[in-house]
Amino acid sequence: MMHTRIEPATTSLMLAVEYLRAGELVAFPTETVYGLGGDARRDDVVRKIYAAKGRPGNNPVIVHVAEADDAKEYAEHWNGVAERLAKHFWPGPLTMILPRGQKLSAAVSAGRHTVAVRCPKHPVAEALLRAFGGPIAAPSANRSGFTSPTAASHVMAELAGRVPLILDGGPCRIGLESTVIDISSGDVPTVLRPGAVTLEMLREAIGDVQLSIRTVDNNEAAASPGMQDRHYAPRTPACRFNKSQWPAALAWAQQHQPVGLISCDDAVLLAAPHETVRMPEDEFEYARALYGALRELDEKGLKAILVLMPEKNEGVWVAVADRLRRATVELPAAEARR
Repeated sequence: MMHTRIEPATTSLMLAVEYLRAGELVAFPTETVYGLGGDARRDDVVRKIYAAKGRPGNNPVIVHVAEADDAKEYAEHWNGVAERLAKHFWPGPLTMILPRGQKLSAAVSAGRHTVAVRCPKHPVAEALLRAFGGPIAAPSANRSGFTSPTAASHVMAELAGRVPLILDGGPCRIGLESTVIDISSGDVPTVLRPGAVTLEMLREAIGDVQLSIRTVDNNEAAASPGMQDRHYAPRTPACRFNKSQWPAALAWAQQHQPVGLISCDDAVLLAAPHETVRMPEDEFEYARALYGALRELDEKGLKAILVLMPEKNEGVWVAVADRLRRATVELPAAEARR
């Protein structure tokens, strides 16, 4: 097992470039979550990413580029919709699915002929991409299926011994993975993973956009990262419930104590011996805090985690709900009916 070191991004950027050029992996911050990066042109390097994460082969990885002109180089086609999206949202938390060009490793695509590409908006990620001078394949820097990392310490907890270098650039500003929009087919652009670039923003920029939140099974190659049924999950069993189910959730908590609770409602709280994380009511602040809250409760040795589902279903709340549905299961039916 290799030795893993955390180094300040401000002083170790060129060390990271050396690792990447040598075919090694580097974890680095973006505005969304920390990524586990390697040269997207090399099959052997992309396979290292999958191995380090324990990532299933049907789950593609996002390729990060420094600017739109680089995306044009690595995509087989670049159309007017892509041009408008890039002008509106790049650099930023938007990933476009495009036909894959020949310069990228086919391994980034999980058996499909498309590629997910984005241009991140984070000073460390931007500087790393420019200094490296090539595309970096980088899914979230965690073990596959579990909670994404929004701080360098989270990466260390997940991937110690699996990556030689973690660049510490502080906490991630957004805290949820990028929005993924499929524009590869000429059909109506389709959001496959919601994020901080919302449906409302996309429709204002390019017109008709549809949302398709679905899951894939183990035999299907996913078009986008994050389409697995279980994803973003803590290791502690986690159940979700709506506010109308609070009496049943409270009774369930008393039978399974101690449990953790994530809530954005002052009327839905648990006292000791339980643990409650009170979440912000603002959608962006909630998104930024979510993975940290799941990790905080995951480390306390609790019997289970309960999550109150936010009631709003617009803007970034759509992305929050998507992550929570994939990270949790429904409150057991017998309890929910009470």
